[in-house]
Amino acid sequence: MNVTDKNLEGDSIQCILFKMGSEFYGLSIAIVKEIIKPLPVTKVPKSPLFVEGVIDLRGRILPIVNIRSMFGLDPVPLTEDSRFVDIQLDGLNIGIVVEAVSEVVRIGAKQIEAAPSMIAGVDGKFLNGIARVEDKLVLLLDVDEVFARWITKEA
Repeated sequence: MNVTDKNLEGDSIQCILFKMGSEFYGLSIAIVKEIIKPLPVTKVPKSPLFVEGVIDLRGRILPIVNIRSMFGLDPVPLTEDSRFVDIQLDGLNIGIVVEAVSEVVRIGAKQIEAAPSMIAGVDGKFLNGIARVEDKLVLLLDVDEVFARWITKEA
């Protein structure tokens, strides 16, 4: 989903903000099904290293992905603030591990700038842009790009 087009409602987007390290990231609320406290994860052999395993979420099997690991950052242990964010994309339902969910905010289009082509840490292709929200910068994730290889497109 591209923040600069289909996610903008009028001239703003509603996002959940979450922390990864000391940085804030934003996800469009349109793809978030629910936010839950971590549940026991069943490990799955031969999964990519960033896949924690699967959980049984009220009768639904949900893969859990650690995006810190996916982005090459050192893993951190789960805390009382950690959450699983259940997101739904085209043909993909997945849970991502976040260190803490901060808040839900509406971000105006004028607050969003394109991500610079050279970004330290996260690969720039995974970002829709960077927003100024109050006194912090928020990296807006392009989850379609992050999970592109697992999304099934209907022909």
